[in-house]
Amino acid sequence: MPNRKQSGVALLVATLAAAFVNVAHAGAREEGRLLTATEVLDEVRAMPDVRLPDTLLAHAYGIAVIPDVTKVAFIFGGRHGNGVLSVRDKLTSAWSNPVFISLTGGSWGFQAGAQSSDIILVFTTKAGVEGVAGGKLTLGADASVATGPVGRQGSAATDVTFHAEIYSYARTRGLFGGVALDGSVIAIDRSANASFYHKSGVTASEIFAGQAPSAPATAQRFLERLAEASGTALRASPVPQADVPATAGQLSGVAPTAEPARTYPLEEQKK
Repeated sequence: MPNRKQSGVALLVATLAAAFVNVAHAGAREEGRLLTATEVLDEVRAMPDVRLPDTLLAHAYGIAVIPDVTKVAFIFGGRHGNGVLSVRDKLTSAWSNPVFISLTGGSWGFQAGAQSSDIILVFTTKAGVEGVAGGKLTLGADASVATGPVGRQGSAATDVTFHAEIYSYARTRGLFGGVALDGSVIAIDRSANASFYHKSGVTASEIFAGQAPSAPATAQRFLERLAEASGTALRASPVPQADVPATAGQLSGVAPTAEPARTYPLEEQKK
């Protein structure tokens, strides 16, 4: 018959094993979310007549992809989904490692039914991304949001008519176009980030700045699709990014270049 000490050791081993299984499970869940987001980018880019305007993508400060956002309504309605957000370094234009986020919103009125959509948000200013990194951002209140134009007409209009901080798109049942998301809240998914980067308490700012542990290969595939969509050169993994170019240079072992800082053309137009 085992003594109390042996029973305690057995309980500790069982607890550690269960914790390890839970961590592995959670990491797999986040990798699955990234793979789905990568598929969404691939499928949207394969729709040439209704794709996101090239000019907007080329000057985007950040892009969020939120697959399978479920909207359920019966008089009162609500939507919820989980996705990822990546931002672009203003010196190198390379994309940061992804930060896991959630999108939640509600509505009221005569409505009934349920549907699932893939949401893409294009951030045209630094302020919108900083709002998300701070914890959460309410679309339409903390940052202006507009339904995004698509196709050739959208590309032609981008240079002169884009003034919102965020442009929103949705793909539902094979259809792709702008979608109204006013009142929806984007929040940092802290538990997902801690699980994916294997660092408790890791912040969005640390991930954007390249100060988090290296991301798995699924993150690199997602960044490759972003680079292709936006016409941006891809930096080798790991991807130190964001608004701390000196730190990024130290992490990569390469001295930062003397290239002067610049803002994106979309930000310059608003001044």
